[in-house]
Amino acid sequence: MSILVTGGAGYIGSHTVVELLAAGYEVVIVDNFSNSSPEVLKRLKTITGQEPTFYEGSILDKDFMTKVFKENQIECVIHFAAFKAVGESVEKPLMYYHNNITGTIALLEVMAEAGVKNIVFSSSATVYGMNNISPLTEDLPTSATNPYGYTKVMMEQILNDVAFADSQWSVTNLRYFNPIGAHESGLIGEAPNGIPNNLMPYITQVAVGKLKELSVFGDDYDTADGTGVRDYIHVVDLAKGHVLAVKDNLETKGAKVYNLGTGTGYSVLDLVKAFEAENGVTIPYVIKPRRAGDIATCYADPSKAKKILGWQAGKNVHDMVRDSWKWQSQNPNGYQE
Repeated sequence: MSILVTGGAGYIGSHTVVELLAAGYEVVIVDNFSNSSPEVLKRLKTITGQEPTFYEGSILDKDFMTKVFKENQIECVIHFAAFKAVGESVEKPLMYYHNNITGTIALLEVMAEAGVKNIVFSSSATVYGMNNISPLTEDLPTSATNPYGYTKVMMEQILNDVAFADSQWSVTNLRYFNPIGAHESGLIGEAPNGIPNNLMPYITQVAVGKLKELSVFGDDYDTADGTGVRDYIHVVDLAKGHVLAVKDNLETKGAKVYNLGTGTGYSVLDLVKAFEAENGVTIPYVIKPRRAGDIATCYADPSKAKKILGWQAGKNVHDMVRDSWKWQSQNPNGYQE
């Protein structure tokens, strides 16, 4: 029996594939390379010594996905495949709603037809919206401030409704906080298209000389140094959380939700200083106005995942910034030669 990983060549997906293989699972990857590279597959083989079954295509293509399920004995799906850039979602809302929501519905319909009713979903702390106070617990109301966030809110709702309607379904919504870092080998990591949306690849691209300086959006928040505070989690810890979530998903029915975060908040400048100290690289930065929809402080209460899944983050901020720099310095242009 195999675990199907949609978006398995992406940043979080590829690290999760490594941990699934290490845990003894067989893995099938589906990816259309819209935000990833075929090079990832070669590097996964180098890291693991194994070659997961791979299909190139879109989850929106139901005939294609039906073929994947017919040709493999799939036990559970981990669903990463989605567009994820907040700014782009504001510019192209229909593209985001169609890809993320319609794609998820199509996937669920194919899963139901195949009799595979176990899914672990890649959600986000963005579903906590603007008005909840940290530390954030899973029982808080959800909302969003942009189309990307609304797709995550809606996809969680769809999954919960499916589980409510059919007691055979097992649904796990994993709310990630801010994944950074890379595999310790430096072979796989975050390689965004264009100017990064997330802080760490922005820092590393400044460090490697691709960008002149870091833009820090807002220094007048109600935080220790005025910059936004977030819960940064090492992508390998996050990946290990998925392995434990799969085990729990296969053993239980119904809809579940877990935060995956460290429970500790670091400001933008905290992260910059940690990066500089750990790696001996100076990061010039410029303060810019706040971005619409950004909140001052966001960090997890991860106690539910620890209690039920037996998961907690094991890597610290020094590991995160060291592994991020190892990846970027070894791969200045990401997966491009």
